[in-house]
Amino acid sequence: MKNITKIQLGQNGPFVSKLGLGCMRMSSIWGGTRPDETESIATIQEALDNGINFLNTGDFYGAGHNEMLIAKAIKGRRKDAFISVKFGAIFHNGQPLGMDLRPIAIKNFINYSMTRLGIETIDLYQPSRMDNSVPVEDIIGTVADLIKEGKVRNIGVSEITAEQLRIANSIYPISALEIGYSLADRQIEIELLPVAKELGISIIAFANTAEGLLTGEITTPLSENDYRNHFSRFQGDNLINNLKKVEALKQLASDKGYTSTQIAIAWVNHQGNHIVPLVSMSRRSRLPENIKAMDIIFTPEEMNFLNTKFAIGEILGSTYLQR
Repeated sequence: MKNITKIQLGQNGPFVSKLGLGCMRMSSIWGGTRPDETESIATIQEALDNGINFLNTGDFYGAGHNEMLIAKAIKGRRKDAFISVKFGAIFHNGQPLGMDLRPIAIKNFINYSMTRLGIETIDLYQPSRMDNSVPVEDIIGTVADLIKEGKVRNIGVSEITAEQLRIANSIYPISALEIGYSLADRQIEIELLPVAKELGISIIAFANTAEGLLTGEITTPLSENDYRNHFSRFQGDNLINNLKKVEALKQLASDKGYTSTQIAIAWVNHQGNHIVPLVSMSRRSRLPENIKAMDIIFTPEEMNFLNTKFAIGEILGSTYLQR
């Protein structure tokens, strides 16, 4: 079994693996084909076998399918898994309709999640996004009440502003901030990440390859049915410019004997001991590559090269967070 480093979540939280498994792609989110369920379950179980205990899901991933999938994978080994659940997003026929963060809705959502997951307590529970439709105080206060009821162990937040983060943490200690973070998405370094570090909040960093941009495998133009066509980052001259930037990443990866994906994950990992790269996959074959990325070491010159080539503003077009 691979000895995955563990870090403490928040100031007084539990210890979790410094590499997390994002389970979203194991279900159909945007109306696409659902991956093979047997392979997805095997991927979760092999991740657990390798010491990756942080499993990330959302109650809206596949209309609950993702939670039921995880339930099958962790049956008989609940103690091996730390389960993070996002709530609040409303979908219909694969299309997002908005958010429902009302206290009455949150109290409803969690009971369905626990039933689908087959567990009595959710380790980390968090609104998937703050849209200002409901006061932060009401949202976090409701989850805090769920902690008192024994249904939740730790509170997290996701896709939030620095101001909202301060408010949330003043109501109840926030253990983790889940946010998109990559070489291509560094704007959160200006204000949000410093505030999280000041408050002692861990970072769960998803989209390490910026929706695949940093894998070095994208070519232009994208196929007509590719969901990334909706993002200006992947459109026209923006995509052409961005792929030229990625060439520098590919060259560094080649020189070090790794893939571009591994370098992208490793860069996120090196941004701090309080940061957990959250890597999505649905096949066991991807596990060794992603685990190996956690062992990559950069020289000061290599880190400076990456930080310069991918400075804020170098990648053109809107990001995942601005979707």
